[in-house]
Amino acid sequence: MSLHRPVRRTKGEPVIGLINVVFLMLIFFLIAGTLAPSPGEGIALVDLGDTPLQPPPDALVLTAEGQLLQGGAETDAAGYLATLTEPRVARILPDRQVPASTLVTLAAALTEGGAARVVILGERGVR
Repeated sequence: MSLHRPVRRTKGEPVIGLINVVFLMLIFFLIAGTLAPSPGEGIALVDLGDTPLQPPPDALVLTAEGQLLQGGAETDAAGYLATLTEPRVARILPDRQVPASTLVTLAAALTEGGAARVVILGERGVR
């Protein structure tokens, strides 16, 4: 008969892993917060909200009535495609009131006419 008692081993604390995760998240957010520093106190950035919108010269403007304009002159899909250079990227600048079906039809016509890609341009929102 043995008089030695078996040695009881204590289990590791599961809280240590949680502390490590919280610490790593803290470090991450500290670093992420320094990536985009503010311009400084008292500095007001330029506001371009009142400037008139000028479409790119190679964009096809689609009005609310369904009229196609390029450079201020009326055109059609075939005439617009003839002005594009390689790679043939068609840029559409639609009015807000244009029905989606009209826009999809125009994009399909440009693709069938030989446009390699169709890009729809929009206005960037105010932050």
